[in-house]
Amino acid sequence: MSAVPFALTLGLLLAYLALTWHHIGHFSGCAVLLPRSRRVEHSALGLVLLAHAFLVLTPMLAGGYPDLGVGRALSAVVWLMLLIYWTCGFFYRVEGLQLFMLPLAVLALAVELLWPGHHPGYALRNPLFSVHLLVSMLAYSLFAIAALLAVLMLLLERALHARRATALTRQLPPLLSLETMMFQVIGVGFALLTVSLVTGVLFSEQMFGTALTVNHKTVFAFAAWCVFGGLLVGRARYGWRGKVAVRWALSGFGLLLLGFIGTKIVLEWVLGR
Repeated sequence: MSAVPFALTLGLLLAYLALTWHHIGHFSGCAVLLPRSRRVEHSALGLVLLAHAFLVLTPMLAGGYPDLGVGRALSAVVWLMLLIYWTCGFFYRVEGLQLFMLPLAVLALAVELLWPGHHPGYALRNPLFSVHLLVSMLAYSLFAIAALLAVLMLLLERALHARRATALTRQLPPLLSLETMMFQVIGVGFALLTVSLVTGVLFSEQMFGTALTVNHKTVFAFAAWCVFGGLLVGRARYGWRGKVAVRWALSGFGLLLLGFIGTKIVLEWVLGR
């Protein structure tokens, strides 16, 4: 990694760390330097995301061949997650998610600094690959947000059963609102994952002459598609909700995580490919 990207990555890591410290301090009731102001927090995150966009998009657009190594892939997915969260902040109350997303950003940038990896993708001038890459990243980001919403549902449900409110649960949206948001996010993510699988099949046929390349990524992605599809059908026909829905959502995301990040870690870090 050259000097400018390294300095920018380090600066972003420190910025996300400062935002994490700020939010955790306020949620835990500890004294912090700056008072709570949602407008200022939203603006500050927007500026950090703008700098993060430069880090994610510049190498991709400059060379025309995206680097999909572990570090860069994690950084891009977390950036999309935070961008979706930041945009939704204009319309919905999404309080609490930042406590999970901001530390994830710190972790992703730390991985990019320490183990950037190198995995050049296909040319972005290929329309099928460009659509497949964009839709896939958006789907992974949305399912990651859905998994975080599922975790928040578990925390809130346990607090309600124990009749013990915490600083976090007092500021979370109602349980039904979290559940509704989770299913909305899963619905959009499922549609994008479907498009991702279809474009992947078309791209495979275009490049390799076969409609389906069977590998770990494909198997895990299709398995996740079946799990999320089953969850949406169960919700529509049988009214699945609560812990049942959370288990299905986390299981589907776990499969995607194994297929997308797990495969990259094994290939780049273990096998050195």
